[in-house]
Amino acid sequence: MNPFPRLLRVRQNFSPSSPLKIDATLDVEFARLLPRIEFGARIAVGVGSRGITNLAEIVSGVVSRLRDAGANPFLIPAMGSHGGATPEGQLELLDSYGITEKTMRAPIRASMETRQLGQSAEGVPVFCSTEALSADGILLVNRVKPHTDFFSTTLGSGLLKMSVIGLGKRDGAAAMHRAAMRLGYEPVIRGMARVVLEHAPVLGGLAIIENQFHETARLQFIPGNELETAEVALLAEARSLMPLLPFEEVDLLIVDRIGKNISGAGMDPNVIGRSIHGYSSMLGRDNRPAPFIRRIYVRGLTPETHGNAIGIGMADATTARLARDLNARITSINCLTALTPQGAKLPMQCDSDREAIDLMLESLAIPDTRAARLVRIADTLTLAELEISEPLWNEAGSSAKLGVIREAAEMQFDADGSLG
Repeated sequence: MNPFPRLLRVRQNFSPSSPLKIDATLDVEFARLLPRIEFGARIAVGVGSRGITNLAEIVSGVVSRLRDAGANPFLIPAMGSHGGATPEGQLELLDSYGITEKTMRAPIRASMETRQLGQSAEGVPVFCSTEALSADGILLVNRVKPHTDFFSTTLGSGLLKMSVIGLGKRDGAAAMHRAAMRLGYEPVIRGMARVVLEHAPVLGGLAIIENQFHETARLQFIPGNELETAEVALLAEARSLMPLLPFEEVDLLIVDRIGKNISGAGMDPNVIGRSIHGYSSMLGRDNRPAPFIRRIYVRGLTPETHGNAIGIGMADATTARLARDLNARITSINCLTALTPQGAKLPMQCDSDREAIDLMLESLAIPDTRAARLVRIADTLTLAELEISEPLWNEAGSSAKLGVIREAAEMQFDADGSLG
């Protein structure tokens, strides 16, 4: 057994955001939408599969304001192929976020049926939910953040993407990813979105931005005719607030949980520096950008992911428990729709945390494993507090970005070898 480094618990000293009063902010933003709502109009509210803080409160607030304005709102899952690409699976995902017909006081239309609206200038077929198309208006609700599969300063994961992939159900998601492999993500998403905005009754969207503490930092209504341009500034703000690992190099990253509610890729490539399309296991950095992480060990899945283990292929080791909890069908559908089969590959499986950490330290090929730069995080969305090894603290601890919560101590394991 290799000796393990001792770990400190530290906090990242992020600048605090002013608390956002959701109800009051919704009143202000809804006033901008109100002129677009006709009395008696059927309004489809699109909701995705991400674990957005305050999502149920925000969606409920939107629905109640639509109802107060004399509209007849209903919800549609706008999440592409997630939930196994079935109505039942997508309803289950919404339910895990507290979004049901009872809690929202509105019906949920979960059909996966789509209709082709035409094709983009790039020749890509564009699909939209028939339930959404049956409405008098469509309102999207989604978080804006950097995308997991490509880098752009002008387009991320947000309302424009939801109009293509979310409203397009599995048909739209598959069409987008097939074309993106040849033509690039951004031009394909933008081209398809233009068709949706031209032919579907999209009133606009409510953009959500979260800060480094996974708190709601901004809510902003964007009219449909401004969706293509307005997200640029929102993406820049979201990127500036996104929590990241504050280290140049990490030898071993321990991730307690991954899941679709954490990131579309299970664990965010923007945080771990690995691509859903594959990575190198070479130990040399070779000018690769920070954070350069040599080994990643994933311990488990979130309950909210319902067995979808997309992204586990970016890890070097995992637990036999995660392998048992994995739903192969749901994971495969999501990975194949996104054309990222690498994301479903199972890494080395270990019977305990102690065994996995020992094997990963061994694989680093360093003389003294107590000197390993080790980081443990809950998930790639929760980075305000983390555990780091003494050698990493000695390198980075003098930075004003970090503060000590608990001094260095040995890792604690139970009788089964599970981390405490």
